Amino acid sequence: MTLGVREQPRGAGSPRPRPGTRLGLVGWLTGLAVLAGVGYRLWLLGHAAPPTNSDEATMGLAALHIARGEGFPVWFYGQQYMGTLEAYLAAPVFALAGGPSLLGLRLPTLALYLLFLLLVWRLTLRLTGDRWFGLLVVALLALGSDRVVKNQLIAGGGYPEMNAAGVALAVLAVDLASGRPGWRLARWAAWGFLAGMMLWVDPLVLPYVVATGAVLVGFCRRELRGAAGALLGAAAVLGAAPLLLHSLLNGRNPLHAVLAASGANATAGWADRLHGGLLIGPPLGMGFCAPGRCSTWQLWWALALPLLLALGAVTAWRALRRPPTDPASPAGPALPAGPASLVDPADRGEPVLVAPRVAAAIRLALVLAAVVTLGAYTVSSSAGLTPVESSRYLSCLLISLPALLWPVWTVARRGPRPSATGRRGLGRTLARPVALALLAATLGTAAQATWRSAQTAPATRAAEARHAELVSTLRQLGVRQVRAGYWTCNRLTFASAEQVVCAVVDDALRPGFDRYPAYRREVDRAAAPAWVAPTGSPLANVLDERQRANPGSLDLITIDGWRIYLPQ
Repeated sequence: MTLGVREQPRGAGSPRPRPGTRLGLVGWLTGLAVLAGVGYRLWLLGHAAPPTNSDEATMGLAALHIARGEGFPVWFYGQQYMGTLEAYLAAPVFALAGGPSLLGLRLPTLALYLLFLLLVWRLTLRLTGDRWFGLLVVALLALGSDRVVKNQLIAGGGYPEMNAAGVALAVLAVDLASGRPGWRLARWAAWGFLAGMMLWVDPLVLPYVVATGAVLVGFCRRELRGAAGALLGAAAVLGAAPLLLHSLLNGRNPLHAVLAASGANATAGWADRLHGGLLIGPPLGMGFCAPGRCSTWQLWWALALPLLLALGAVTAWRALRRPPTDPASPAGPALPAGPASLVDPADRGEPVLVAPRVAAAIRLALVLAAVVTLGAYTVSSSAGLTPVESSRYLSCLLISLPALLWPVWTVARRGPRPSATGRRGLGRTLARPVALALLAATLGTAAQATWRSAQTAPATRAAEARHAELVSTLRQLGVRQVRAGYWTCNRLTFASAEQVVCAVVDDALRPGFDRYPAYRREVDRAAAPAWVAPTGSPLANVLDERQRANPGSLDLITIDGWRIYLPQ
């Protein structure tokens, strides 16, 4: 088998460095970008940012129950979809730390972000062989707007692990399709297990599972007919075992629950869907907007994304269809028809490529997966009904970033190739400045959104301190059972490590949605549970009105941001 490693020119007699010993300027800068991305998120965690909520607390309670051996939930409490992988990752942290905490819940999600960053760097180098482009991609993903860091750090179910798993599937597909020797059966098993596990955790990553799987079928059909295919199938079943077993034992179809959650049971006009899915969703979901909103100038990414998708698809398709020995290949010099390199750039310290057709196929798969993700979100009612919050459904688009930016980078760095006549028209002359401007605007807009997000951290830390004072006050008062709104209940129960148990009520004091029914049963058995409401909330106004109508029925205790009502 021929190895086509591209060597850097060396002077006569110059010693060959040992593998991995020469980082170079770009290597150090990439390392600093990784440290900056992780450091920024550590700083956010130190400020209890992004702000937590009762949904994240629900995952924390599941982790607490696992750590104590009190339960091993398959699904997020209160629903029949979205696996509890984050709870199982956080449970050992709680056990070692001696109890639950928001930081302990988010440390595994931070580790998943670091894994995502490293895998994206590896994938970018495998596909392009350009370390400076790898630095650009890592630097862009080191930034983090409000929506992006929420997806990456909040343990609310699915989002932190989807991107890491999606990139891992692509990296494994590159190695397998290029014929990289060694540990092939292990790689087949790893790909199958990750694919199956993601079906359990969150089906939003399914387009990337299908797209990278299609590449494997296209390049490895013969191998899949043997032990590799059997092992992949068995590993996929193992990864999806929680979903399969629960569905078989309970006769429930998780697909129905997923469709209901996506807004399939609601209605939204097509104008609203297109506005939310194509105009608001991409800038918000991919990290180009301020917290909770997009300014008009930040919507430029919504116009650029379709062009990048089309350019990425066309260039990848042309590279895929071009004969392997064509010297005009945009991936670099002509390489053998077989696997061009079976050595990873990180192993040799030099940028090398896999077979150009494999790299093109993976880039095309990433672009098509992004198109399917964007299309599925746009046709859902969620895009029209709740475009700001539901933009999290576009989290996986970040997996496709190397494929989207690579054509722009090649033009920005090298300029367009002359036409067949050797002349450059106006379009070719302007191509490089436009590409440079696009890359600069991408980095600048993401940096500005990151700065705006960082500015909210002190307020988030102050709000968390007020919530900690609420928990401390309830403990001092000896309150163990309370009634409160949905966004208060499980957060309060988790923060108190279940020393305070809460049942949900709506703004009319009627029973609400309890994700963990055992808490309601305990509160209903209590002689005189307290009430808790944020200051100025509709629930607080209703309780204040009850107190005025029946003087002496409730004792009011106020602390900063909260009102506690103790029945007489």
